[in-house]
Amino acid sequence: MKKYSLRPPVPKEVSDELFPYSSLLRRLLFHRGISKKEEAEVFLSPNYESGIHDPFLLKDAEKAADKFIEAVKRNDRIAVFSDYDADGIPAAVVFHDFFGRIGFSNFEIYIPHRHDEGFGLNGEAVEELGSRGAKLLITVDCGIGDIEEVTKAKECGMETIIIDHHLPRPSRIAGLGPKQALPAAYAILNPKQEDCSYPEKMLCGSGVAFKFIQAILKKESFGLKEGIEKWLLDMVGIATLSDMVPLTGENRTLAHFGLKVLRRSPRLGLMKLLRKLNVEQSTLSEDDVGFTLSPRINAASRMGVPRDAFSLFTTTSFDEADRLADHLNKINDERKGTVAAMVKEIKGIVSERYAEKEAGVIVLGNPKWKPALLGLAANTLMNERLCPVFLWGRDGGEILRGSCRSPGDISLVEIMGAVPSGTFIEYGGHAKSGGFSLVTDKVHLLGSELERAYEAVRTKERKEEPEGIDDALSLEEVNHDTYSEIEKLSPFGFGNPKPLFLFEKIPVSSARLFGKEKGHVEFMFKKQNGAPVKAISFFAAGSDLAKIKEGNVISFVAHLEKSFWRGFGELRLRIVDLL
Repeated sequence: MKKYSLRPPVPKEVSDELFPYSSLLRRLLFHRGISKKEEAEVFLSPNYESGIHDPFLLKDAEKAADKFIEAVKRNDRIAVFSDYDADGIPAAVVFHDFFGRIGFSNFEIYIPHRHDEGFGLNGEAVEELGSRGAKLLITVDCGIGDIEEVTKAKECGMETIIIDHHLPRPSRIAGLGPKQALPAAYAILNPKQEDCSYPEKMLCGSGVAFKFIQAILKKESFGLKEGIEKWLLDMVGIATLSDMVPLTGENRTLAHFGLKVLRRSPRLGLMKLLRKLNVEQSTLSEDDVGFTLSPRINAASRMGVPRDAFSLFTTTSFDEADRLADHLNKINDERKGTVAAMVKEIKGIVSERYAEKEAGVIVLGNPKWKPALLGLAANTLMNERLCPVFLWGRDGGEILRGSCRSPGDISLVEIMGAVPSGTFIEYGGHAKSGGFSLVTDKVHLLGSELERAYEAVRTKERKEEPEGIDDALSLEEVNHDTYSEIEKLSPFGFGNPKPLFLFEKIPVSSARLFGKEKGHVEFMFKKQNGAPVKAISFFAAGSDLAKIKEGNVISFVAHLEKSFWRGFGELRLRIVDLL
């Protein structure tokens, strides 16, 4: 069972410093590392002018901007090669829109096929773009590891500007020269590269693309009004909220103003999609981005049609917007069905293979499984078994690709790093999420090697920290005044989690399952004056929550949120866990 602990009270000197904020807000700020009045003002009131850094602090930004301006003025053909996910596709839209605003038409946007081409540049695509006359190649949300492909681009007559945010490859020559092995590009914009002084190291790919557009406009306005680039922040906002970058510093500013633009965005496809999903555009939240927009963007690439997500956001045709919105909803449903069938198959194998022992790590694969869907399947299995899960499949050829997920108590990167050299072709990711590739003749060793690596990493001394509960609340405090204080800290996400509250010994007035397949749980509680308080938990039909009946008394941790389903604003609790 997950452990929780109530966070300690705010020290008097900090409480005095953060006066006149409410006691709840002071507590929430303090436990987000904010103890000074000036810091609180910056965090609670994002300011575009002061919250956005000078783009020329990015290494190579001025050089890249000059090259772009030169290419536009000479009418050289420009190819933009973007990644296919909910960071790369919005970045591609940013460039598409920018080209339109400056009146430049000699360009193309290339979005690779996830299954057939994989992540990053590939030689065939580079040759194809060169054969169509491209002189300048711009990579977006990829490229930093594509050393051979960038060299090929040069051979094909193209200069390359890399716009990326992923970690560069480590140099293979330890102790000699630079620590990073970088492609021989004309310019590289990546805050994670060596000698880059940019203050915000954790921009997403679309964020770096936006900085490049800013740099270009600072050198050449192309006749555009000052600040016009702010209308591109709807796409940057989607990417920032989708890509698990911390929502602090400049990212918080980009997400904050990105949501403001999204709520007013005139994009036909966006408006059509939101209407079909009964999401009110004017009250669009970070949850709406995370649970409605991002999955449909990613579904397009997972189901082999990434261009459709790009077209949804760029179309100017009402009919096409309507068709694409329907299409993305359909393939998202298909994706859910495919993943559900895969999960059912995997659970059957797990129940047989691990029937007599508790798994420390689960490793499974099948050449018929689509690698693009394995992350979703691994996440479902990990949540059920509460252990690291590694799943692999194959798109074709001899290279197997996989995804892995972990509860986070033991880092996946640490586990994969403890596997003998030569097992993986590549691996990477974070503590809780990662990916890997390997050749077929190594797969028979993968399970045993990962089990050994897991045991080696697990035996290291480590202390499991309980998750912090921000405060204890009564049902009487579930009101709009409390919510208005919490809302001041939004948008929430990675690095700025939703506040978590403790509710103790609450009698259940009613309990029911809801949804098409009765997969969600709803409770009703009553305040002392008889006013109802609703609490929900999604996808909880198979959990202990579903066993609770009317009249039970429960203690739980939950978020306080406002839902605008079908345009009606409803205050409710989102239950996270029982205690």
